[in-house]
Amino acid sequence: MALTPLEHDRRYGELDQVLRAYAGQPADDTEDAPSAALTAYLRHTWHTRPWALATAETQLREYARNPPGRLKVRLGEFYALPDVGLPDGEILDWLTLLADHIRRSVDEGLVPPPATPATHWEWNARFPELGQFLGGWFSQDMPDEFEHHDAAVDDYRATTDPHLVARLVGEMHELLALQLEEVDYALAVADLGMEVDPPAPLTPSGWLTLTAARLAAPRADYGPDRTP
Repeated sequence: MALTPLEHDRRYGELDQVLRAYAGQPADDTEDAPSAALTAYLRHTWHTRPWALATAETQLREYARNPPGRLKVRLGEFYALPDVGLPDGEILDWLTLLADHIRRSVDEGLVPPPATPATHWEWNARFPELGQFLGGWFSQDMPDEFEHHDAAVDDYRATTDPHLVARLVGEMHELLALQLEEVDYALAVADLGMEVDPPAPLTPSGWLTLTAARLAAPRADYGPDRTP
């Protein structure tokens, strides 16, 4: 039988986070330097969940030392490594190399400084609710589902817990505080799942600013028996 969610997370949860960081990125780590993907993982994890680094190092090393045997594979009781573009014969040594880089980062205090996200994984790890919002309400199907952008924003607000709405507003302000070039904001919202352009003549940052204000505005409450 397949692993239960609890058993998966206990044995492979943080290993999975490390390998997800390689989505769309080359696994070109060397003994001298980690790849851009691993650097992004280290940067985000150091600044949000530093305690998880020890778990990642342990799970990577354990998997490299004890890969699943035929019985576990047949029963489905194993973590299927995603394809990272390396030959099968190099995977286990590569996992050990990642564990070595993480251990060195912790032992020597090699903390990547805060920076603008550099990979698809890092954008979505840093701005998870913004990714849910843009990917869920502003996909390429948005024009077929909503009359205009504001209608999609209002639908998100009406169907989402206020605490998550507040989190989204905070993430929008954090993204705007990075003060990126407009072309970089366009790339950022695309990485976070937005597949339609902002309404003309707004730029991506201008639309984010207005949308954050719209979501943060108090909801009108006319009482049970009153209409506007």
